[in-house]
Amino acid sequence: MTCLLELLLLLGLCVFWLELRHRLRPASPLSLKALDFKVKQNNSDLDVEIWLEISNPHPRMEVMVPELQINPVLLGKADLSEVKLSTKITPHHPDEKARDDGYWAAYIVKGHKSTRVQVNLHLQNSKSSDLKTSADSIWVDVNWVNYGPFGRLNRRQGVLVPLHQPEPLQPSEVSFQAGDCCEVLPLKTHLLGTLDNTVEILRDYAKPHLRPGDVLTIGETPVAIMQGRYHHPSTVNPGWLARFLCRAFHPTSSLATACGIQSLINLVGPTRVLLAWIVGLILKTLGIKGGFYRLAGEQARLIDDITGTTPPYDQTIVLGPLAPTKLCRQAAAELGVGVAIVDVNDLGRVKVLASSDGCDETLLKKALRPNPAGNANERTPLVLVRPN
Repeated sequence: MTCLLELLLLLGLCVFWLELRHRLRPASPLSLKALDFKVKQNNSDLDVEIWLEISNPHPRMEVMVPELQINPVLLGKADLSEVKLSTKITPHHPDEKARDDGYWAAYIVKGHKSTRVQVNLHLQNSKSSDLKTSADSIWVDVNWVNYGPFGRLNRRQGVLVPLHQPEPLQPSEVSFQAGDCCEVLPLKTHLLGTLDNTVEILRDYAKPHLRPGDVLTIGETPVAIMQGRYHHPSTVNPGWLARFLCRAFHPTSSLATACGIQSLINLVGPTRVLLAWIVGLILKTLGIKGGFYRLAGEQARLIDDITGTTPPYDQTIVLGPLAPTKLCRQAAAELGVGVAIVDVNDLGRVKVLASSDGCDETLLKKALRPNPAGNANERTPLVLVRPN
């Protein structure tokens, strides 16, 4: 009995140490998000204006931003090596005037305060071709430093800015594909990012084609991306637990890397992940598979490691979306049809992550099993399912 109590005490101390170390890891309260953007054609050139906001939700902690740099990457379907891209950063602090020479002066973001940054990009094409046809997006890679009680943290966050958007298909132009007891219509969109809103995307690209009884689906990864639920691996600091546990997963799993499983640990805590791994291993020896994912939570199945999504998000770790059921119900109420968020791959696996009331999930699984949206760079995250 004494040995058992000592073992339980030791286990409790280990769990306490794991959680304490996890909660005391270096972390900054600052958040950065894109607020708005404008794209202006200037003869054969393009001028892009982006507004970023840095917020500090902490009531007392003051955090310094001593460095902020912008590294824009132009994306398109043609050779863009002849395009000259210049960048200008202008801070718009509420209590400090920006320098005329463009130098980023270290700034303190006080508790419950925020500041804004204006980013101007000028794209000059030395060729006579139209930039709007050769370049379709800019990946604005923000590298910034947070300095405070937690130490000095290098942070990296990308924001996608569309340079143009495809015109939505007209009803006379659509061509449904035959499916199992239904018809399906993949719908092309622009490359999506945090400047987009899920419900607005569904409305803008799908509403002209909707009929009563239809179900409109969208992939869970695009929804998560629009919610800003992605991060660069360089911002993840995997601990010994992540480096140990990741080796037990299949090489194709998004949890088979230290940064991948550390992202899960950061979401649900080390104790839950460790216990899920131990119990899952025991269940696996008894012939019961999937125990870890059931115990570790829904996010364990939804995390996509790098290369798991379309560029430029292929260099980031994408988490699962937040409040998917609420989002489906909100979209269904506005569009008047069923809405579902799904996870589909090219192996015929279909998971309905969430759906509005009345959606026939059995029908959706049959309709989406051939993966009509594709797993490459088709940019068709929406699929309209119409029962026969």
